[in-house]
Amino acid sequence: MTLFRLEGKRALVTGGSKGIGLAAAHDLIRLGARVTVAARDEQTLRTAADAIGARWVVADVSTARGVAAAVEAAGETDILVSNAGGPPPAKPSEVGEEAWQAGYDTTFLSTVRLANAVLAGMRGRKWGRIIAVTSLTVGRPSPTLPVSNAMRAAVTNYLRTLALEVGSDGVTCNTVAPGYTATDRLKALNRTPADAEKLTARIPARRFGQPGEVAAAIAFLATNEAAYMTGQELLVDGGWSI
Repeated sequence: MTLFRLEGKRALVTGGSKGIGLAAAHDLIRLGARVTVAARDEQTLRTAADAIGARWVVADVSTARGVAAAVEAAGETDILVSNAGGPPPAKPSEVGEEAWQAGYDTTFLSTVRLANAVLAGMRGRKWGRIIAVTSLTVGRPSPTLPVSNAMRAAVTNYLRTLALEVGSDGVTCNTVAPGYTATDRLKALNRTPADAEKLTARIPARRFGQPGEVAAAIAFLATNEAAYMTGQELLVDGGWSI
């Protein structure tokens, strides 16, 4: 028996034009899955999808219309990777209602809508994987990322609860929580070499993670070999959490 293969499976990866989402899509394709990537910027998305051999759809999954467009383009979906960009930094007391609503729509409600849209098919086929990309800040809040802290924690507990309902149908629900990973967002949050050095000094691995290292955990959770893992949070953080 060939291990860790996904031939015959279809995957939808949101936020799939760069960073962790793109790396996850690439790994799923390498394992044999047929992958559709969704994102908002058409040029970036088209270039990225063509480079890895994925299908693509322009969709803003912070809206119900965008979720519907992404799911329709992907077709029958066996693997859902819900991945969204992080809300901007701020002090908790400075976050207005619009920012809270944007974080809710983009990070939390997008995952709920996507899962709802693909779940019936997964349960009917007795096989499915729902995986959300969250953050180590779910359990270790960052003082300047209150919206991300709250919404990613909500995603984590939503999928844990959903796992209780659908586990007997062969559908697993898990989250992958990256630590500090070398993406455009990390560069935006840490603008100088001194900022980066300060962070890496506190990481046991003494470096930032790579998108491909997070993607490997996502790809594993999508395989048959991970069928008995559900309701779990898989940290990929270079040891930060210890």
